[in-house]
Amino acid sequence: MENDTFLTIASASEGLYRDKGSKFMAFAYPVSNEEEIREKQESLRKKYFDARHHCFAWRLGVTGDRFRTGDDGEPSNTAGKPILGQIISFGLTDILVVVVRYFGGILLGTGGLIQAYKQASLEALTRAEIVSSVFAETCLIRFDYRNMNQVLKVVKDMKLECTDRCFENRCSLKVKVRRSLSAVLLHRLERIASVEMMA
Repeated sequence: MENDTFLTIASASEGLYRDKGSKFMAFAYPVSNEEEIREKQESLRKKYFDARHHCFAWRLGVTGDRFRTGDDGEPSNTAGKPILGQIISFGLTDILVVVVRYFGGILLGTGGLIQAYKQASLEALTRAEIVSSVFAETCLIRFDYRNMNQVLKVVKDMKLECTDRCFENRCSLKVKVRRSLSAVLLHRLERIASVEMMA
């Protein structure tokens, strides 16, 4: 069976690291898409508008193969990469970590920066509650009104979460199905006349 479980954090957490007057404030958030990531980053930029740097790393998807890092003016690979390294070492995905730096006036050097961003991220992730989550896809099911009972029975039998519904001559349902069960759902729906399923 296809693996559709992954580790993430249950809720936001924070960490703090200081070195030679510089303050590194780390913020970790559970996220599910890039829009949510942008919102969190914008919120932090507004709140800590006077900080010198807002460095980050995020990772999305059940396999964690979608990721991005940002050094925000720090020397290349001294901030975003160490943050991502901590996310990977914890085995996490669907997560954003931002480290906000207030410069203390003394340069830390490449090694010092890498250590500081790594340590700040570690502080936030150590404080977080790590949870196992299930990757679910949203599917749109379209069907004729006369087949509604059959479709609803499949949805109920498979214990699917329904996020949107429309019952007219041509009906539609939006359901969340765990990735490993989407083929089963498609197979069961194909037995019902004039039913379409779109991921």
